[in-house]
Amino acid sequence: MENPSTSKVVLLACGSFNPITNMHLRMFELARDHLEDTGQYSVIKGIISPVGDAYEKKGLIEACHRVEMARLATESAGWITVDSWECQQSEWMETVKVVRHHYEELLAAEYNKDDVDTVQYAKKRRIEENSFESSDHHRKRDGLQLMLLCGADVLESFGIPKLWKNEDIDEIVGRYGVVCITRGGGDPQKFINQSDDLWKYRKNIHIVHEWVSNDISATHVRRALRRGRSVRYLLPDNVIRYIQEHSLYSAESEQKNAHVILAPYQRYSDASTS
Repeated sequence: MENPSTSKVVLLACGSFNPITNMHLRMFELARDHLEDTGQYSVIKGIISPVGDAYEKKGLIEACHRVEMARLATESAGWITVDSWECQQSEWMETVKVVRHHYEELLAAEYNKDDVDTVQYAKKRRIEENSFESSDHHRKRDGLQLMLLCGADVLESFGIPKLWKNEDIDEIVGRYGVVCITRGGGDPQKFINQSDDLWKYRKNIHIVHEWVSNDISATHVRRALRRGRSVRYLLPDNVIRYIQEHSLYSAESEQKNAHVILAPYQRYSDASTS
């Protein structure tokens, strides 16, 4: 029986997934265990949203492959799905826009998909809001909460100039909330303490410690693949087969976008000089 005192939560992970690894999947399990152990939350769904090709990150292979690998990886997950909306957009989408999109999709399903007027009104009302409320108030009002799931490296990237807009950080952390998985000796709590912006919303940031050391990274996996080394047990077997069948990840693919400025730097640099 569903506990009415708990908040229903959907976890959203944005990123390259280039390729998706077992650690990406493990993050969802860790986050769900942590949130449900508090007795305050019931995690009902996980969403993987691969970034679009327009992000132009070095070595980023085509989104069609990254989405398909993610789908293969989650075939047996049950509660984790893959969504291609973000990577189907013609331009790079800021993470805050992806979070908003998925939250509105959740609201549409919650309110009754056939009631178009109700859904459109709810969406219009939220888009036009000039200020956001706390994550807790937001949850109580709508009966459903979405949280951004990320690693400590993403949380710490909030401090990199021109990679994020301050108002986007405020909205993601202050309105929706973040679940941050630590690994590799990182100290996100220290970073939060040093950041006035994050300290303000510290109650909306859930730090989850991965006590089983796991330093699997997509960068290390791509390096191993380029060198013809085994990556078994780092990726799901069906993902490895897909990579082999399509001859993905070579020295040539790693040089893709090598001389291109990352999309956020392009956009925010242009905005600051206009």
